Amino acid sequence: MQSVAIFGAGELGGQVAHLLARRDVARAIVLLDDAGTVAAGKALDIAQAAPIEGFATQLSGSTDVAAAFGCAVIVLAETAKSGEWQDDAAQQLLRQIAAGAPSATVICAGASHRDVVQRGIRDLKMSPDRLVGTAPEALAGAARAIVALAANGSPKDVALSVLGVPPTHIVVPWEDATIAGFALTRSLDGPTRRRIGATIAALWPPGPHALAAAAVKAIESIAGRGRQVVSCFVGPDTKAGTRTRTAALPVRLGAGGVVDVLTPSLSVVERVALENAMQL
Repeated sequence: MQSVAIFGAGELGGQVAHLLARRDVARAIVLLDDAGTVAAGKALDIAQAAPIEGFATQLSGSTDVAAAFGCAVIVLAETAKSGEWQDDAAQQLLRQIAAGAPSATVICAGASHRDVVQRGIRDLKMSPDRLVGTAPEALAGAARAIVALAANGSPKDVALSVLGVPPTHIVVPWEDATIAGFALTRSLDGPTRRRIGATIAALWPPGPHALAAAAVKAIESIAGRGRQVVSCFVGPDTKAGTRTRTAALPVRLGAGGVVDVLTPSLSVVERVALENAMQL
């Protein structure tokens, strides 16, 4: 991947830039923030770690939105002064991105970015294949750790997704979840799964490091460095004429953004819960 632009040089933007650089996913990373000295300083700090951490990614900081045009992936993080991009400021930024970088995949990395994704698709008519939010993957990572602890196993062996609209409408498709390739329902009984579900809801919103790791996982898939399924906020499917809202669903990502939105196996209760979460 040639380059990645990150809007926001706060803690989340810095974490995304550092993780991307350490994994050499992109040839160049540009941090963009109205506080130009903060963006340039953070980029310099990360770049100075290159000889120690062994990466070759080039990093720079800027205040110019146009510096993101031409990047394959654009990440919305949070500004150094005002926190996560939201409301009219996020809308204006997406409008500039849509005009200047229409072929870029835009990743909204913040915990509050479900509404940003929805408004970008609904109001700005951005492609739902190229605008996603990755915060649900951060929550899914925490869920895997909790399940592994309950099953006395490793989070690396746990495969599950988080669906719905966190934190009030979270759906975990337990029937599709596995531990070391075996059905999770064989290892954890119903009361344990319900207790874990309540614990997962209490973990929202995820912290900056978890959010950054989720965004980087998605970028690696877009760059062809991984084929993992990622839980993302995706735009509603309106083909059937049904009005729904943006929600977390498992997706496969590629160079063109969302390649496929997967449909997990859901129990009747889980299906009803997901439909209720997605209703306007």
